[in-house]
Amino acid sequence: MIRVTFLGTAASRPTVGRNVSAVSLQREGKFYLFDCGEGTQRQMMRFGTGFSLDAVFITHLHADHFLGLIGLTRTLSLQGRTEPLPVYGPPRSEPILSQAIHLGLDRLAFPVKIHELRPGEGVRGDGYGVQAYENRHGTSSVGYVLREDPRPGRFDVERARTLGVPEGPLFGRLHRGEVVEVEGRTIAPEEVVGPPRSGRSVVYTGDTRPCRGTKEVAADADLLIHDATFGDDERDRAAETYHTTARQAGELARTVGARRLVLTHLSARYAQNASPLERQARAAFPGARVAYDGLSVEIPFRGDEPERSENPESRKKEGRA
Repeated sequence: MIRVTFLGTAASRPTVGRNVSAVSLQREGKFYLFDCGEGTQRQMMRFGTGFSLDAVFITHLHADHFLGLIGLTRTLSLQGRTEPLPVYGPPRSEPILSQAIHLGLDRLAFPVKIHELRPGEGVRGDGYGVQAYENRHGTSSVGYVLREDPRPGRFDVERARTLGVPEGPLFGRLHRGEVVEVEGRTIAPEEVVGPPRSGRSVVYTGDTRPCRGTKEVAADADLLIHDATFGDDERDRAAETYHTTARQAGELARTVGARRLVLTHLSARYAQNASPLERQARAAFPGARVAYDGLSVEIPFRGDEPERSENPESRKKEGRA
C-alpha cells in the first residue's frame, strides 16, 4: 500500500489549524518527505508517521517549504539517528540547504547529503523511481513524481493446472517470465500470465502555475497533489505569484485523466472555510477534495479495495469542506 499523509496544507504562513507545506509518503517500508516547512517534525509526531526517513525532497527554497529541516534534523539527531539522510532539491539549492541544516552550534549525529536534481533526474528504488520535473514558480523549482514500474500480469492458476504445471516453484518462474518444461512439454509465460499491469504514480506539484510539466507527468496519475492557493476571484493574483486556483487544478486533472485530485497550499483567507475551493475544483473534476492537516490517503493497486481511507481524527472546522 502507498500511504500519503498531509502534514502541512497552508500556503506561506501557518494558521491555527494548518501548518505550512509538508507531505509524507510511505511505500513498502520506505518513507519519503516532500517539502519540510517549519514545525514539520511536530506534525510527524502528531499524525504518527514516525521518523524513519529515507529521504527528503524539497521543491524550492521559499522558507515555508524548507525551514523545517533545521528542527527535523535536530530531532533526528537527538533520537540517535546515525545513518546518512539524503536531501534532494532543485538546481542551485545546495548552498542554502546546507546553511540551513548546519545553522547554529548543534552538531548532528549523522551526515546529511544534499543532492541537486534537474528536471528529468531522480532516484531509483526497488521497482519504482522518484523523479523531478519542471514546474513553474518563478524561481528554481521542481515538482516530483513517484512512479512504479509495470507489474507482471495476473497468474491464471487454473490454466496452469490444466496445462499440468505442479504448484510450487514453477508457478513463480512462469510469473517472472521464464519458460518452463513439464513432462517434456515447453510452457511459455504468456500461456498462463495476463498482460502487464500498470504501476501506481503519485505527483506532488509543489508551488506552481498550471504548466506543461505537470500535464506530462500527471497523465493517468493515481494521485495528483496540486497547488490550489487561490479561488476564482484571485485568478490574476495566482498568475502573478506563480500559483494555481482550485478550478485550474481541477481543469488540469480532468485534462490529463488523473484518477484522484487533492488540493493543498491553501491561502490563509480559507482558514475557516475551504469549501469554496472544493466546489470550484469539483466543477471541473467531481472527485476533487481539499486536504487538511492529518488527512491520510491510501493508494491500492488498481482494481484492489479499499480505494481510500482517512486519518480517524475527526474533521476539524478549519479548512474542511
